[in-house]
Amino acid sequence: MDCEGGAFRDRTVAAGRLHIVLFEPEIPQNTGNIARTCACTGAVLHLVEPMGFRLTEKHLGRAGLDYWDEVEIVRHSCTAAFLEEHAKAELHFFTGRTDHSYAETAYGAEPFLVFGRESRGIDEDILSAHKEQCVRIPMRDGLRSLNLSNAVAIGSYEVLRQRRFSGLM
Repeated sequence: MDCEGGAFRDRTVAAGRLHIVLFEPEIPQNTGNIARTCACTGAVLHLVEPMGFRLTEKHLGRAGLDYWDEVEIVRHSCTAAFLEEHAKAELHFFTGRTDHSYAETAYGAEPFLVFGRESRGIDEDILSAHKEQCVRIPMRDGLRSLNLSNAVAIGSYEVLRQRRFSGLM
């Protein structure tokens, strides 16, 4: 591991949950929107530092509105610390650099959906080390990516669909 520390748990995380992981998020509004999705779906939000903003109400309040108290957040000091801690977890790396569709994946009891930075995605060395765990959201050729919060919602709701939306009304 090439950084100090590991996870900083803001809450206790129950087993058997959907986990949304953001590697080094850069745009606070996206993170706020994703936190709202996590609150509405019961997913745990993992924020991996460094982030392009500080976790303050000023930066996140408008996007997350009053949902922040409903979100289980786990912060990680760096990508290496997250990958080391979750080496045996069911990780799914969302990227445009694979042909395997997210919709063709069977998600287990406790999947971690991993998303990269808004500006450049997940580092190539990480994707290369986890080729079989990479999935993509199909889109038109020549376009780089969807908005991060939209991609998280698409991936999250596929997992929930496979679970027949258990626990949601």
